[in-house]
Amino acid sequence: MKRRILIIQGHPDHRAPHLAHALADAYASGAQLQGHEVRQVCVAQLDLSLLRSQEEWERKPVPAALVAVQEELRWAQHLVFFFPLWLGEMPAMLKGFLEQVARPDLVRVQGADGHSSPGLKGRSARLVVTMGMPALFYRGFYGGHGLRSMRRSVLGFMGISPVRQTLIGRVGTLSPHRFESLVHQMQMLGRSAR
Repeated sequence: MKRRILIIQGHPDHRAPHLAHALADAYASGAQLQGHEVRQVCVAQLDLSLLRSQEEWERKPVPAALVAVQEELRWAQHLVFFFPLWLGEMPAMLKGFLEQVARPDLVRVQGADGHSSPGLKGRSARLVVTMGMPALFYRGFYGGHGLRSMRRSVLGFMGISPVRQTLIGRVGTLSPHRFESLVHQMQMLGRSAR
C-alpha cells in the first residue's frame, strides 16, 4: 500500500551536514524506491517566530511560511521527524515550529454537536532521534521523558497514533560501519513507511 509521507527535518542547523540529514535522506530514498510519495520540510529554513501568549496561539494568523506546512500535515498519512536530542528534548526551534503549526484549526476539528475531535486522526508518526549519550541510558535512567511528552502531549493531542521511535545514541563515536548500518535501517523503514 502506497502512502503519503511527510519528513520533518528538525535539526536547527541546515548549513552543515549532520547525521539527522543523512538519515532523513536515506528514509526518503527508501520510501521513494517503494513508490511512496514523499515531501519534506526543513524547519531550520523556515521564517519562524515564537508564540508568546494563548491569545496569539488561538487568534493570531499562522505565519505565511507555515500555511503551506499545515497543508502538508493535512496531506500526509505518515509523519517522520528527524532531530537531535538537546537537553533531554527536541531542540527549541522544532518546539517553536510545532507550536506555530499546531493551531486550534489544525489540531482540533469541531463537530456538528459542538464537541471537538483530534484534527490529524488516522495518521501515524516516527521519531528518529540522535543523541550523544547511550540510547538505553536515556530510556532507562531518564525515562525518555522528552519524547514521551512529544508523543502524548503534542502528537497524541492531534490524534496521531501510533507514534514509533528510533533512538540513536553515542553519535559522537559513530564508526563508518555503524553509520552504514543506520543508513540501511532508515532505507528499510522508508520502504515500509513505518
